[in-house]
Amino acid sequence: MIEVTLNQPEFEYDIHSLIKAFYPSEYVGVSAEKKEYDEPVTSRMHVEYTDDAITLRWQQGETAPAVERTFAVDPLDRPETKNRLKQNLYALLSDATGQYLPWGTLTGIRPTKIPMKLLEEGKSRDEIYTYMKQTYFASDEKICLATDIAERELSLLSKIDYDNGYSLYIGIPFCPTTCLYCSFTSYPIASWAKRVDSYLDALEREIEFAAVKFAGRHLNSIYIGGGTPTTLEPYQLDRLIRKIKCSFDLSDCLEFTVEAGRPDSITYEKLKVLRQHGISRISINPQTMKQETLKLIGRHHTVEQTVESFHMARELGFDNINMDLIMGLPEETLDDVRRTMEQVAELAPDNLTVHSLALKRAARLNMFKEDYKDYKIINTQEHMDLVADCAAQMGLFPYYLYRQKGMAGNLENVGYAKEGMAGVYNVLIMEEKQTIVACGAGASTKRVWTEPNPDGTHRIERAENVKDVAQYIARIDEMIQRKQKLFAEE
Repeated sequence: MIEVTLNQPEFEYDIHSLIKAFYPSEYVGVSAEKKEYDEPVTSRMHVEYTDDAITLRWQQGETAPAVERTFAVDPLDRPETKNRLKQNLYALLSDATGQYLPWGTLTGIRPTKIPMKLLEEGKSRDEIYTYMKQTYFASDEKICLATDIAERELSLLSKIDYDNGYSLYIGIPFCPTTCLYCSFTSYPIASWAKRVDSYLDALEREIEFAAVKFAGRHLNSIYIGGGTPTTLEPYQLDRLIRKIKCSFDLSDCLEFTVEAGRPDSITYEKLKVLRQHGISRISINPQTMKQETLKLIGRHHTVEQTVESFHMARELGFDNINMDLIMGLPEETLDDVRRTMEQVAELAPDNLTVHSLALKRAARLNMFKEDYKDYKIINTQEHMDLVADCAAQMGLFPYYLYRQKGMAGNLENVGYAKEGMAGVYNVLIMEEKQTIVACGAGASTKRVWTEPNPDGTHRIERAENVKDVAQYIARIDEMIQRKQKLFAEE
């Protein structure tokens, strides 16, 4: 493990994230207090803060000489102090490992916010490039990608009403099974089938509150996610969508998405319900088209089911279908990814979301890592370039991007879409420029104040729903009260 000590608690998260990016397989402990660890310490770093300088002292191994870097900082300029700390830490770790990270010092999940802000300030692409290169050491490829996406996002968001608009998320926390890599709170539908209607009873109460509370505002997008919404029976899907359509004015709704997700949850009857309600966008998510990998990761569907579900949706008239893929799945090679992309290209989806596998703490792949230690997990820039080239050949262009902690290859997730088919909700959730009201177990409502802060950011407050389904049902009044409190404040 790598032990990091500090003489005072400052920037611990940033230090941890950057070290972890260089040493993804190492446990990294960061603390301003003396701690005892069960694992042997292989490398040490000490961060010494003074009034006007920071010193980094790095020792790799017990016998190697320590390396130090001291640099001046302005204690009154916290953002610049953080940047200088990360720049020097990056340089030190890059020298030690011989590595260069594609996103440089950027460890946050929304790197496109940087070029977006600069574009809104009227900066040119050349000025954005210079800033991101000098400040964050990002690669040319990532700067170009982030700027391209920010430009497309700006065009898409020009249709959105920030002041009087909002979006709606509905969470269905049930899945056929839990995937090996998944850390989302979901419950096996087989165990909860008899309580789904009770869940919908509670959910409808929360929907009613939201509809009344926001009756005077414009609803711009709706996203039913999960879990897997199509674990609901056809009559339950019909019930839920009817409730939404009867409760809200949809005249300003640009997009209504239902994440059908797992092919083993999709039936003709369920797709027919969605189509009859005029759902404009669905997602059918194979993750990979290699059957052996599907079995390994706990997805109990076949490649053939993915193809059949997709063709079924097309026959019913769905003309905006997304497919999700994951790069870095256990034992997947570059040739496996190439074959997956060839099969996806034959289907010709309208959207493609490409995820880099993120090893979340709560995922079985991480919790029981000893059971999977012999499996290779590889994701490189070559993988992402292959997918980007294939997407371009399919007429799909990158339109949104985000990152997560613990991502394979320290890369990113990218959404691709045909012109006019970009997912509005996906951009809104990333750019955090509009309020999103979220209903359901584990859902997080995000209130965005439209009046900007002095630094150009926006004030954001959240109201979280409990994750446990039984608790959500029992405490639905409390969930509503949390929203009431969030939106009572001016």
